Amino acid sequence: PVHSTPPDPDDLAARTGSWLSGRGPESDVVVSSRVRLARNLSGSPFPLATPAGEAATIPEKVLPLARGLTFEGEVISVELEGASDVLRWVLFERNLATREMVGREGGADLAGRAVAFWPQEDLAILMGEEDHLRLQGLSSGLDLEGALGRVVALDRTLEGDLQYQVDDRLGFLTACPSNVGTGMRASVMLHLPGLGAVRTELKKVFHAAQHTGLAVRGLHGEGSRAAGDLYQVSNQVTLGATEEQLVERLLGIVERIVAAERAMREALLEDRREALKDRVARSLATLRTSMSMQTEAALRHLSWVRLGHHLDLVQGLDIGLLNRLAVQIQRGHLQALHGTAGGALLEPSERRKLRASLLRSAFSGRG
Repeated sequence: PVHSTPPDPDDLAARTGSWLSGRGPESDVVVSSRVRLARNLSGSPFPLATPAGEAATIPEKVLPLARGLTFEGEVISVELEGASDVLRWVLFERNLATREMVGREGGADLAGRAVAFWPQEDLAILMGEEDHLRLQGLSSGLDLEGALGRVVALDRTLEGDLQYQVDDRLGFLTACPSNVGTGMRASVMLHLPGLGAVRTELKKVFHAAQHTGLAVRGLHGEGSRAAGDLYQVSNQVTLGATEEQLVERLLGIVERIVAAERAMREALLEDRREALKDRVARSLATLRTSMSMQTEAALRHLSWVRLGHHLDLVQGLDIGLLNRLAVQIQRGHLQALHGTAGGALLEPSERRKLRASLLRSAFSGRG
């Protein structure tokens, strides 16, 4: 097996990747952009059909190659079977692992699952989910082209040493038929509090997106609920088009959603300015004073404060801070920041207290 020293969850939780900086294009509405390429290695069955004892062969092939690459620094690698519960949750919460890769507590079913990523966290390799490899590029704001460029460069570099499963007619072969072809899934994370305040308008926008073949999901993608007015919009079909064409289609729809959200914010500001100011102020006061808070409530209040920041209804805040807090209030990060990353996962009541404490500290003296 390929062994490595996993990153310290405390250090990882205390910072965030460049994709959460808030400095990308259209970052008042678009939090981040992501492009993933699904790849499977020739001569090996898909992970779900891999015999027991053979699952580790993929990381054994890929991790040494990743460690030889220098994309903006030295690669950080984690074999999930031996990682702590807290470290796995931290990786999931910052989009460096999927929910399937987090697995059950104790990690007994995680053989052959690993991740490798670079210090900026804008490039990563996820190993052993439903496909052998998921190559991932992340960018701040609406920058699908940047994310695509990075992940294609990684793909071509790995292709020099690995042989992928490819069909001359269909393209790249994947475990899920919807990913066959380019194997690409592009998505953007959108913050839509304006449209969310008028549900009929939000439904119209999502219906239009779905009508053009896009999927709309919650904060953590497939199977997750929307929280804090955060939504993922992504392509569903990868067959019959190039990566660039798929990105262009997604961009066209996202630009329309961004325009609709901005128009709705301006309409709300004109029609309900005092009510908006009051709502933002109440959320800010709640974040400053609460002694216990659930995740969804925290995300809801952060959403209002974020809207207030972009509409100049509140001063002294930074979008990078708000993006970071939306990640750090989740359970793995909370426990790592609390200094108990090596122990069992904390009880919900304890996490609620830690979450409130983190938010009180972050907003003390701000706004």
